[in-house]
Amino acid sequence: MTAIKRFLPFLAWWPFLQEGKNLKADILAGITVALVLIPQSMAYAQLASLPAYYGLYAAFLPPMVAALFGSSRQLATGPVAVVSLMTAAALEPLASAGSEGYIAYAIVLSLTVGLFQLSLGLLRLGVLVNFLSHPVVIGFTNAAAIIIATSQLSKIFGVNVEKMPHHYETVWHVILAAIDHIHWPTFMMALLAFAIMIGLKRINPRIPNVLAAVLVTTVLSYMIGFQQTSEVSINRLVSYELQTAINNQTTLATQIEENTQKRQETQVRWQDYFDDFGPLDQRTLEAQHDLDDIEALLTKLKRQQKSAWFKIKETQLAIAVGAEAKADEKIYVKGEEPEGIEVQAWRITGLNFEKETNQLSIHSGGKVVGTIPEGLPVIKIPSFDWEIMSQLLITAVTIALIGFMEAISIAKTMAAKTRQHLDANQELVGQGLANILGSFSQSYPTSGSFSRSAVNISNGAVTGFSSVVTSIVVVITLLWLTPLLFHLPQATLAAVIMMAVAGLVNISGIKHAWHACPHDGVVSIVTFVITLAVAPHLDKGIMIGVGLSLVLFLYRTMEPRVVFINYRDLYKECWDKIGMVRFEGSLYFANIGYFEEKIQQLLSEKQEMKYVVIECVSLNDIDASGEEMIRKTAETLRGEGVEVLFSRVKTPVKKMLTETGFVHTHGEHLFFRRPELALKHIQKQVCGKEEAETDTATLKQATDDA
Repeated sequence: MTAIKRFLPFLAWWPFLQEGKNLKADILAGITVALVLIPQSMAYAQLASLPAYYGLYAAFLPPMVAALFGSSRQLATGPVAVVSLMTAAALEPLASAGSEGYIAYAIVLSLTVGLFQLSLGLLRLGVLVNFLSHPVVIGFTNAAAIIIATSQLSKIFGVNVEKMPHHYETVWHVILAAIDHIHWPTFMMALLAFAIMIGLKRINPRIPNVLAAVLVTTVLSYMIGFQQTSEVSINRLVSYELQTAINNQTTLATQIEENTQKRQETQVRWQDYFDDFGPLDQRTLEAQHDLDDIEALLTKLKRQQKSAWFKIKETQLAIAVGAEAKADEKIYVKGEEPEGIEVQAWRITGLNFEKETNQLSIHSGGKVVGTIPEGLPVIKIPSFDWEIMSQLLITAVTIALIGFMEAISIAKTMAAKTRQHLDANQELVGQGLANILGSFSQSYPTSGSFSRSAVNISNGAVTGFSSVVTSIVVVITLLWLTPLLFHLPQATLAAVIMMAVAGLVNISGIKHAWHACPHDGVVSIVTFVITLAVAPHLDKGIMIGVGLSLVLFLYRTMEPRVVFINYRDLYKECWDKIGMVRFEGSLYFANIGYFEEKIQQLLSEKQEMKYVVIECVSLNDIDASGEEMIRKTAETLRGEGVEVLFSRVKTPVKKMLTETGFVHTHGEHLFFRRPELALKHIQKQVCGKEEAETDTATLKQATDDA
């Protein structure tokens, strides 16, 4: 039965639901978490550059699966800010944000993350997450929180700017655009959302302030017509330059489609030549050259299309008030309209070339979520494209480790309060299955959420059934309530994200790391600065942080504490012939040179020394390089007339030295259980006495104090 519960952890907490009060508490907690999760998930999906409703898809299966197969009973799984940001950072270089290809990449990324987490859990390798040291995570989390918050500024101010190679450049352009073109209705809607969430949080934290902000701003958006949309013919544009730019989009789209097809055909041709004639055949090399040329051309065309389309979207149109639907009314570029007519500012949101008359989708006012497909997502297995999965592997590993570290730290905090057993490897299995099965329902990567887990446990959740209830509420929303979210302002979702990540900023954590260990403080600060500098390439910040922490760890352990112990008062007649040293730490390849230096220093300081006692009470581990160094040192010193003795060698170290044959060749009689026994042995050899004169109790106390 224990083995079954290990594979099906929910069997352990299912009996608790037979108590009516536990069932009631879980249902209440599950509904409360869902009220927070639904708006948050939509906001985080947009942070991941996905349509908002994909957040609901990510909130559908993952919470329930993670609760059923994970170890924690109160951990609330679903879309989270950091993972969403990392998803966008990984996928935006591969496909246009929100496109079908981008969505497919996101789903495959969820599958890859899940497979990696599940593999770690089944192989009991949860300890690998420890490579992400606390200072690295603190530095990265602080930087990520700032990046996430500033990434929402364009939605808060209602401006559009082109994404630059570095995030700080994009933020600067947003600020400049806001100074000149801030959209005041959008900004005021965001301020209202902030006021509601902050106000309710101070008045009564138990009130779902996020849900309240969503409800109020959505109703207000509907009542005032926050967003206005229309479709107009391109032929109504007065600006020939703008018409040409829009028509060029069609040409570029056609060229991209043709070259994409050509790339597929060339890829097949290259593969056939490679299989039949090998990689060095002339035909294979020519096909590879053609493939590279097509790839370069596609990259150039996509860059041109993206840049041109951004300039089109950035252009403000001027249409006479109330005339947007009139087929013969001229449309001007803002600032070029004739004097004396009252105009309204519009922006281009999309192109539609399928109709007989080429159409532009335009909007005026603030942006809203818009149409959300009704019904549950289609359940299907993502396509196993190994080429795509290999491209995403590094990102998947990073997201898997960061996501799991966030989840397990939350779970440990709650387990300490509830005194429940927590199995990190089982939690990896739960998180992995949540991402795998989530990818079947079109979810992008998910993880444990600190804020929603806090809501879950504060509302009295006893078992994982609360997360099952949360998933059921999301299902109800997808089936029947999505039309109510049409007028939800995107500025509100941006405010929700900024409020959620405010708690991730923890400068005191960096200060604490600095005071605890300056090296750890350096790791936190460097990770923080590098992550900000290289954003949106967040994985580089983490890898540099991990690399630096490992380098500094090696640096610290390269020169461990080595103590020269002095018992001259106890051994006045023979202490000049004795040297005693204690090595504190593990003896391995990086510090064997330092240990040798200390032995040589002892030899130079005590010219008459004939015995060296190596006190091993603090020697916890030794590798092959360390064993070889000890062997050679002992042989060299013996050749110079100096005997090496060992005291208090720990069992694992003694076992290793025995298996390598060192104990046998060096002499079992030179290993002592306590240092006073080694010193008595030396005293007998030096003084030629059968019994040592030193009081054993006094010597034992002295060595313990040392």
